[in-house]
Amino acid sequence: MKSPGNERGQAIVLICVILGLALLGFAALALDVGYLFREKRMAQAAADAAALAAAEELNAGATGNEQTVANTMAKLNGFDNSLSTNPASVYVSAPTSGNYAGSSSYVQVVVTKPIPTFFMSVFNNSLTTMTVSGRAVAGGGQVSPTCICLESPSGMDLNLSNNAQLSASTCGVTVDSSSSNAVGISGSAELNALSLGTVSNTWDNSNNINNNGTISSTTHVVQGITTQCKPSVTPPTLPTGITCNNNPIAGWTAANNYTGAYTLPTAADTPVSGVVCYNSLDTSQSSQVTFIPGYTYYIKGNFSTGGGAPLSGNGVTFYVGGTVNIANGVTAKLSAPTVNGVPQTLFYAMGNNVTIQGGSTSAFSGLVYAPNAAVTLNNGTGTTLNMDFVAQTLTMAGGATLTSYSMANLGTLNNSVAKITE
Repeated sequence: MKSPGNERGQAIVLICVILGLALLGFAALALDVGYLFREKRMAQAAADAAALAAAEELNAGATGNEQTVANTMAKLNGFDNSLSTNPASVYVSAPTSGNYAGSSSYVQVVVTKPIPTFFMSVFNNSLTTMTVSGRAVAGGGQVSPTCICLESPSGMDLNLSNNAQLSASTCGVTVDSSSSNAVGISGSAELNALSLGTVSNTWDNSNNINNNGTISSTTHVVQGITTQCKPSVTPPTLPTGITCNNNPIAGWTAANNYTGAYTLPTAADTPVSGVVCYNSLDTSQSSQVTFIPGYTYYIKGNFSTGGGAPLSGNGVTFYVGGTVNIANGVTAKLSAPTVNGVPQTLFYAMGNNVTIQGGSTSAFSGLVYAPNAAVTLNNGTGTTLNMDFVAQTLTMAGGATLTSYSMANLGTLNNSVAKITE
C-alpha cells in the first residue's frame, strides 16, 4: 500500500485564506459603517435645517406651509423626498417627546432615508439597505444673544475671506452698517451663526457673497433691523494712588543679567487693588512673558509684541489705551477670567486698531471690547479663538477659525429667531 505524500503546510494555507477573507470582511464592514455614520450626520443636519425653517414659518403665521419649507431645506441638505429610488421621508409635527412634547409653539422634524450598503449585503441579505434618521425640535419667536457687535454705521463691517470660519451656534452677529457692502464673505469663508442682523437691507448679493463664500442654512438672516447692538460694557478705571511705570521689558544690558524671561507684574511694580499700570508694553525684547493670573494690566499707551516671544496668562484682563498688535509669529495663550464657566473680558482696547495674528499654536479666550477699533484676525488653522467682539469692523482671513459664545451684556436680536432646542 502506497503511503500518502507529505501534506504538512496545507493547514497554514487554509488558515491564511480564512484570515484574509475575514480581514477583507472587516475592512468592508468598516467602509460601510463609516459611510452610514456620515449619512447619519447629514440626516441630522437636514433635520436641523428643516426644523428651523418650519419654526420660522410657524412663528410668521404661515400655518400649513411648514411641511413645504421643511421638504425644501431637507432637499438642499441631500435628503430629497421626491426621488423615485430610496426617497427620503420628511415628517413634520408637534414634538412627540422631550421637554416640548405636545407644544404647538415648537416644531419637530424627523428625516429618514434608506441608504444602500456596499458590502454588508454579502454577509446578510437583510442589510442591503440601512435606514438613517435625524430628529430636531425648533421654536420660533425667540431672541438671539449678540456675541459679535460691529458698530460702524457705513462700509463693510464684517469681512470674511481666505477660508476664515466664524462659528456662533448659540448667538448672533449684529452689523450696524447701512451700506450695500455691509457684509462680505468670499474665498471659501463661512459664517455659521444663530443669527445675522444688519441695518442694511441691500448687501445680500453676488458682489458681497461670492467665490465659494457661504452663510450656513441655519443662520437666521434679518436685514433692515432698527435696533442696533447696544453693549453694556464699562471699561475699568485706574485706581487712585497707583504708579504707572515705563515698559518693564528693556532687553539686554551688561548689568541686568538678562535671561529674556519675564513674569509680570515684576518686583518693581506696585499693584493697587489687583491692577498694575504701565505707560506702554512692548514684549519684543523678551524671550518669554508670563502674566500672573488675577491681575488687570492697565496699559495707558500701546500694547505690542514681536520677535516671536511667547506670551501666556490665564484669568487676566488687559486695558489698552492705544492700539493692540499681537503679531510677528508670536505664540500667545491668553484667557480672561470666567464667571460660571463663561469667559469675561480679555481686552478693553480704546485705540483704533486691534490686530491678532499669533503663531500656529496660539489660543485666546474672552471678549475684546474695542468700540473704536478696526479688528483684524489673521491666524493659521492651529490657532484657537474662543472670543466675542465689540468693534467698529471685523476682518478675518488666513484660515482663522473664530468660535463665539453667548454673553449676557452684549444685547440681543429680537426678530423672531428660530432656535434648535432638542
